[in-house]
Amino acid sequence: MPVANEGQDELSLLVVQKYGGSSVAAPEKIKNVASRIKRRLEAENSKMAVVVSAMGKTTDGLIALAKEVSPAPPAREMDMLLATGEQVSAALLAMALRDLGVSAISRNAFQLGIETSETHSDARIQDIDLSLLRRSFRDNNVVVITGFQGVTPEGDLTTLGRGGSDTSAVAVAAKAVSTGIDAVCEIYSDVPGIFTCDPNKVPGARKLDYITYEEMLELASLGAKVLHMRSVELARKYGVTLYCASTFSEERGTYVVKKLPEWLESPVVTGVTAARNQMKFVVKRLPEDGDVLPGIFHALALAGVNLDMISTANDGGMSFLTFTALDGDAQTVTRAVSDYMNDNGLTGWALETGGPVTKVSAVGDGMNAATGVAGRVFSALRSRRISVMGISTSDINISILVENERADEAVAALAEEFELTER
Repeated sequence: MPVANEGQDELSLLVVQKYGGSSVAAPEKIKNVASRIKRRLEAENSKMAVVVSAMGKTTDGLIALAKEVSPAPPAREMDMLLATGEQVSAALLAMALRDLGVSAISRNAFQLGIETSETHSDARIQDIDLSLLRRSFRDNNVVVITGFQGVTPEGDLTTLGRGGSDTSAVAVAAKAVSTGIDAVCEIYSDVPGIFTCDPNKVPGARKLDYITYEEMLELASLGAKVLHMRSVELARKYGVTLYCASTFSEERGTYVVKKLPEWLESPVVTGVTAARNQMKFVVKRLPEDGDVLPGIFHALALAGVNLDMISTANDGGMSFLTFTALDGDAQTVTRAVSDYMNDNGLTGWALETGGPVTKVSAVGDGMNAATGVAGRVFSALRSRRISVMGISTSDINISILVENERADEAVAALAEEFELTER
C-alpha cells in the first residue's frame, strides 16, 4: 500500500506540474508521466500538485458529441460535459502513481474549492481553498488535480477557456506563494520549451533558456501558443517562476522569470510571432466630430469585437479610422458600424475591408535601450519586397501587418535580421 512520507504534514515546499493533453493521450503516456513524477519525488523532498488536461482530443470529441445531441447546447451543460475529460485523466494518473508505490489521490475543482466567476466556458479563478489541498496532502505525496475547470459559489461547474489548465496550475502555485509557501510551477507538453519563433515555420529557431514575464505576455497576446496569457499574468502578479519543458525528454526547458540573470545580456529582440486570421477595416469620410469615434468604439465593444492596430488620419476636414479585428468578426463589425451610423443620421461614409491579413510582431525588453529597431524591421522586410499594411508599437514590441501569404516569409526575415536562429 502506498504511504506518504513521515513528518510532512506541514506544507513548506510545493512543486506544481501541469501535463497537457498530448502528455496523457494514451495509457502508456499516462504511465510515463507517473514514472516522471516518481523520479521527481525521489530527487526532491516536497509535495506535488499535478494538474492534468483531458486526454488527447477528448474535449473536441465531447464538443462534437454535444452537437450531435443539440445544435445549440446551453453553456452550463457544456461545462458539465467538458469537465468530465479532465476527471478521467486525473483518476487514471492517480491509479498509475499508486501502482508505482506513490501515495496519490485525484481531486476535482469542487473537492478542492477552486472558486470561479459564473461565466460559463470562460470563467476566471477567484479563489482556491488551500486548506482542502493541505488536507489531501496529509496522507498523500501527490494530489492530481483536474485542470481547466472550477466551480461557482452556487456549486455549478465552469470551464476556464483556452489554456485553462495552464491557468489552473499557476493559480495553485500562486495561492501557495501568497500564503508563504515556496512553490514552483512546471508546464510540460510536447514542446521542449519556448522558442524565438515557431520552429515548425522557421528552421533553426532557437530555444530560449530564459524569458521575462513581460516578453512572454507580449508574445502570448500576439499569437504565440506555448503559454496562455492569463497564466503568465497570474505568475507575474504573484512572482511564480514558470518552467516550460517537454514531457517526452529530459532536455532543458525555458524559465519565465521577472528579470533575466545578471550574466545574461538582454537581446534587442527575443522573439517573433504571427497572429493570423486578421481583417483590416477602414471607415472613411467621417465628420471631425468628437463624439463619432468614441461612438463607433462603443458600438463595436457592445457587439463583442476586440479591436487592434487602431489609427486615425485627417484629410480635408474628414477623418479616416483604420483598425484590425478577427476575420470571423467581419459581419459583426459591418453591422455594428452601419447601425451606429444610421442611428445617428450620418451619411457619406464608407466601410472598406481588406484581408485576411497577418500581424507579425517582434518582441524584446532590449528595445527599451536600443535605437534603430524600427529601421531594421522595415529594411529586413523591404529586402524581400514585403509590403507593410499597418504598424503599431509599444515599449517592447513592433507589430506590422502583412498579407497572409507573406507572413511566414516576414517572420523568417525578422528572425534572420535579429539573429534568432541557430547559425
